[in-house]
Amino acid sequence: ALFAPDALAEVPIVGQLDLDGRQVEVSGQIDRLARDGAKLIIADFKTGSRPDSIPDAYVRQMALYRALLQKIDPGTVIECRLIWTREPAIDVLDSAELDKSLTTLPLS
Repeated sequence: ALFAPDALAEVPIVGQLDLDGRQVEVSGQIDRLARDGAKLIIADFKTGSRPDSIPDAYVRQMALYRALLQKIDPGTVIECRLIWTREPAIDVLDSAELDKSLTTLPLS
């Protein structure tokens, strides 16, 4: 679905989230976005080799994008994937880990 003719590439995403009373500004770019039936899939390309564990920053990035999309399309299942370009490999991020990462955003 991510490479189907109706999939989108390099989609800008900008918005504000209220996370436990704290306003968080988000600005980024979704590398690939596609609808697969009732599910929305977002993917980010990562250069290099797949690490033993996914860096927290990557999980937070995708969690923020997912949270903004959930504001636009409430109730839609949004699946987040990281696509590693060196191996190649794909990781589908766990929804619970994405949710947890939003509660541990660093203050800055």
